[in-house]
Amino acid sequence: MIVLGIDTCGPSGSITLGRIEGCSVFLLAQTGLAGKTYSAQLVPALRALLAGQNLGIANVKAIVIVNGPGSFTGVRVGVSSAKGLAHALQIPVVVVSRLEVLAHKADARSAALDAGRGEFYFRDGAHEFLLAAKDVPSAASGSVAVCEESAARVFPNAILVDPPTAADALTFAVPRLLAHDFADIATLDGNYLRRSDAEIFAKTPGKV
Repeated sequence: MIVLGIDTCGPSGSITLGRIEGCSVFLLAQTGLAGKTYSAQLVPALRALLAGQNLGIANVKAIVIVNGPGSFTGVRVGVSSAKGLAHALQIPVVVVSRLEVLAHKADARSAALDAGRGEFYFRDGAHEFLLAAKDVPSAASGSVAVCEESAARVFPNAILVDPPTAADALTFAVPRLLAHDFADIATLDGNYLRRSDAEIFAKTPGKV
């Protein structure tokens, strides 16, 4: 079974193709996507990735989408693309959090991503939330997987690893794929953890 992995949550993104055989995944190819160009790059990059493996879009039988947290626009582009492809091809989608992929990559219980404004997207076990830097000492008592120097400087027991990719997400998602733990396409949305800038800075009616 050919599976497509998509991750457009970070400053740079990636898409990957893998083949599931039994309980194993064999990564076929991966290509990077430059940040802030996801909407223009994703479909052409997918076409090129498939062509490089002598495959067509009809060969893709499932999608693994990283639905955040991260760049609001990046998350929206990735999720929308996954939903559109899944609907057109009538194939299932498995959803994973970038934080849980990062934690798995570092073999840690917790993970953190820099959310800007002195805040971090934080995962502790199965719980994800926005964490202020001032609250880190009381919230993060054990090892924390990070992929940014800014986070490594704040979390005292940080495990610094390379940023998670679509290939990492696909590999992580194999058990869910085999268990048919699929998302409902109609309700699938981004895992933003924070409102968009437009919502945060919108003026309340009647106020200056």
